[in-house]
Amino acid sequence: MCIFSLNDEEEQGEGGEPGAGNNQRVIIKLYNTGNSTVLGPLVTQLAAPKIPEGERVDFDDIHRKRMEKDLLELQTLIDVHFEQRKKEEEELVGLKDRIERRRAERAEQQRVRAEKERDRQTRIAEERQRKEDEEAKKRADDEAKKKKVLSNMGAHFGGFLAKEEQRRGKRQTAREIKKKTLAERRKPLSTESLEEDGLRERAKEMWEWIYQLESEKFDLTEKMKKQKYEVNLQLSTAKTNISYQLFLKSHGKGKVGGRWK
Repeated sequence: MCIFSLNDEEEQGEGGEPGAGNNQRVIIKLYNTGNSTVLGPLVTQLAAPKIPEGERVDFDDIHRKRMEKDLLELQTLIDVHFEQRKKEEEELVGLKDRIERRRAERAEQQRVRAEKERDRQTRIAEERQRKEDEEAKKRADDEAKKKKVLSNMGAHFGGFLAKEEQRRGKRQTAREIKKKTLAERRKPLSTESLEEDGLRERAKEMWEWIYQLESEKFDLTEKMKKQKYEVNLQLSTAKTNISYQLFLKSHGKGKVGGRWK
């Protein structure tokens, strides 16, 4: 924003009284209080009026021309300022419109993406449920066919079904024993009422328990490896003996001392 002020000064004549001379001087002060844009090049450059030599000087005309020049420069500065301000306001409005449009596009993209994700999760759940239903139906059909075959085998195999049910019950019992054992091992921590020392002690107990389990796991793994090696060695020895016996049977006992035995 531009602010200007006009100061009229009268030249004093002899004796210091105002109005002694007819010359007046107008001072125009301009203040640029807003935009820091350089406006100088846009102002029309007007030449200062020349004072003719040897002729009578009309100071009123010079003063009028100087006032016109200053006012023209001031009007040019004001016009440039408001033009620049209008352009900045238009750019600001355009920027706000682009931001709103981009925000709307991003919201639409997120909505579409969320909808696709929901559809995908629904399809996965439906596919999982369908497979589980098919497997359950297949097991039920197999169980019904097995019972039907066993029931048709007669009284001679009447106890086979009972044995099969008993074995299934044993497997179920073993599974329950395993669950019970795991439940006993997985004791609740109950650390809500423990102080710092209690927490340290509980952490130490857990570390010792984990160390013991890892040691037992390592011992069992090594034992299983050793047993597996012994079983493979015995199988290899048995296969070698069988192959040798078959070789002897296919080729006879052989010739000893020039005679066949």
